[in-house]
Amino acid sequence: MLFENKVVLITGAAGGIGIAAAKAFAKEGAKLALVDLNEDALKKASEQVDASDILFVPADVTKEDQVKNYVDKTVEKYGRIDVFINNAGVNGANATIAEQTEKNLRFVMDVNFFGAYYGLKYVLRVMQEQKSGSVVNTASNGGWLGAPGMSAYVASKHAILGLTKSAALEMASYGVRVNAVAPGATNTDMMRRIERNAVGEEHAEEAQKAFAAAVPMGRYATPEEIADLMVFLGSDKSRFIDGTMVRIDGGMSSNSAQ
Repeated sequence: MLFENKVVLITGAAGGIGIAAAKAFAKEGAKLALVDLNEDALKKASEQVDASDILFVPADVTKEDQVKNYVDKTVEKYGRIDVFINNAGVNGANATIAEQTEKNLRFVMDVNFFGAYYGLKYVLRVMQEQKSGSVVNTASNGGWLGAPGMSAYVASKHAILGLTKSAALEMASYGVRVNAVAPGATNTDMMRRIERNAVGEEHAEEAQKAFAAAVPMGRYATPEEIADLMVFLGSDKSRFIDGTMVRIDGGMSSNSAQ
């Protein structure tokens, strides 16, 4: 029970990776605070999780006051935050840079970058005071690579890597670690949207096969595999890992110089 009597706060908790993370941390004895924009989806997600204690807080992570509120609610209930899974994210609409709309660009950056930044801003205050804690930001393999039509998403995930490094340096002397996971293609609803955006609804199944074939291991990751890495990085088993971005992509990073 790696997280017995520990408090784990997860954003994007109603999505595929978020639910898998909640289940994985609950299995290790954690008390959970789950955050998502959609209250109904959040309730349904929480019903799938067998946790000793669970709090769910609907919140729009693009609104700083709502981010502060979910952090305050967590501390009010549990008194501390031991692990923060900074996971909320969107892929946005596909468009070339030349055709990109300001609305879509701001939407993606507001959720993926500002949402993560606000989360760090308020959670790190708590962890700094208690002089302990572990943060796991959800980046992406897109944090190293380019992707045509996905410049907004890719740029936002590059930003998460820089944010992770800076936060790690700021917090190391307080006993607080900040790392990131960088999943490749993962079998989630977001990946279904990416497939449809790439080739259209009628060819989405073909896109799925092509994307999977591009992975050296020949398949997508499961949300549970991403969650297992989050559990490791959140635990004391990774106590000397800090400021690191761990790629979990079935070998795709072997084709990259970085």
